[in-house]
Amino acid sequence: MNFVAQIGMLTLRFCQKTGHVSLFMFQALCRGLTPPFYFRQIFKQIVEIGYYSLPVVGLTALFSGMVLALQSYTGFSRFSAESSIPNVVVLSITRELGPVLAGLMVAGRMGASMAAEIGTMRVTEQIDALITLSTNPFRYLIFPRLFAGLLVMPLLVLVADIIGVFGGYIVSTYKLDFNPGIYMTNTLEFLQASDVISGLIKAAVFGFVISLMGSYQGYYSKGGAQGVGAATTHAVVSACILILILNYTLTALMFE
Repeated sequence: MNFVAQIGMLTLRFCQKTGHVSLFMFQALCRGLTPPFYFRQIFKQIVEIGYYSLPVVGLTALFSGMVLALQSYTGFSRFSAESSIPNVVVLSITRELGPVLAGLMVAGRMGASMAAEIGTMRVTEQIDALITLSTNPFRYLIFPRLFAGLLVMPLLVLVADIIGVFGGYIVSTYKLDFNPGIYMTNTLEFLQASDVISGLIKAAVFGFVISLMGSYQGYYSKGGAQGVGAATTHAVVSACILILILNYTLTALMFE
């Protein structure tokens, strides 16, 4: 019975936490979609999430495409199917690796940053000061991050797709002796608009989730520096887990 009770308690806590996060998201959206709008804050978050995350996302996509081409050649050469490497690289990058790896990198970088920044504002009573100044923290702090994550992540993933495919092209043409023209022709002929669009939809969802978890964990952090550190850890871990779960869910819905 103790084991069953533990399962029940964990289930109730999970449902409670899910409802709390949903209420937090609903409140942020309701406040943020009504004036006044803080365009400077939105632009600042777009730059933080998009521009400053571009180097790490681009580097990750480049080497992922290079490794994917190399490993595909190692496996496909056993079946004399080397001609399928351009197709595998572009499909894997646009559908899965681009959105997921970019999401994980941004979660590690910006999810932690958001949780730490908002958490520090919470424990130092800066959020209470905003409320005292008649500035709604959901409108001023939370919504700009949610909107920026939703808007910028698809652009980041689009750039990551291009860089990842280029990484596969470099390895295939300069190391594996593929013909450059034939490689690009096979890549462009096999790629469909639905492959790219599905990855961009995933990226938008991932960006929203990263911003939501970073903001939520930071907003409800407590206990001084130790609480801020715990909120940062929880933000990154929860965002990464949700990215993997949502990736499977969205894939199952889009490609059934």
